[in-house]
Parts: sequence; structure tokens; C-alpha cells
Amino acid sequence: MKYTRSRHARFAAALAFLTLAGCVAGIRKHEDASVIRDKAVQRWDLLISHDAAKAYDYLSPGYRATISRATYAQRMDSRGIHWKKVRFGSQKCDSDVCHVKLIVDYTLRMAGPTGTVKSTGFVNETWIRVDGGWYFLPEALQPTKLGKEKHS
Repeated sequence: MKYTRSRHARFAAALAFLTLAGCVAGIRKHEDASVIRDKAVQRWDLLISHDAAKAYDYLSPGYRATISRATYAQRMDSRGIHWKKVRFGSQKCDSDVCHVKLIVDYTLRMAGPTGTVKSTGFVNETWIRVDGGWYFLPEALQPTKLGKEKHS
């Protein structure tokens, strides 16, 4: 009788462990999706506050290998467009690629009597998983964009 109870207890413990492991795997997948959502908004918040040097850390490792932090920060922080606010739109993810849609409010100073124009833009971003972390992949490096540079 003791042997049967012990065996049942071990079986119940193993079943509980497997159930918990399945739940953790489900949560992990959900956490990945929320991590991407948060990271995309955080990156834009840094760009909005003219802190592109910190936003650099959200770039894919491959892209960071092509441009220094200082160069990226100078290019992004000196743009004529002034981003004001970002809102998450939606995302669609596969195992290692996530497409994120964001809504960005901005102002742009126009020449002449027009002055400053306020508007809203829609931004589509691609995020990729590299070594377990999620990173923004700039459009110029996306496989469908490579080799399609304009030649004058």
C-alpha cells in the first residue's frame, strides 16, 4: 500500500511539474510579445527625448556593427522632424520576427509662411530575436530591402 501511495505521489508531483512547465512556456511566449511592445515604445520615447545614444542599444547587433553609437545619435538627434508622442498600434509575431505598428505624433518646421506643421505618422517596424533578446532591425537591413538600393 505504501508503495502505491508513494508512486501516486511521485506521479502527481511529476504531473504538477509538467503542467507548471507548460504554463511557464505559455507565459514566456506572452512575455516575449509584451517585451517587444514595451521595447518599441521605449525606443521611441528615447528618440522623442533626443536620447538616441540610449536608443542605440535597441538596434540589432548586426546594425550596431555597421554604425557607431555617436554617429547614430548625431544622425537621429539632429533631424528636422520633432517627434512628440508615440502610441502602440499592433504587432504580429512569428517565432523570431515581430512586425510592430506604432503611431507617432510629430511637428515639422516648414519653410515660408506655413511655419510648423503638426501631424501623425504611422510607423511599421521589424523586430528580430537574436540570442534570446529582441532588437529593432532598421528597414535598410531587412532581407526584402537588401539589393534594392536606388542607383542614380
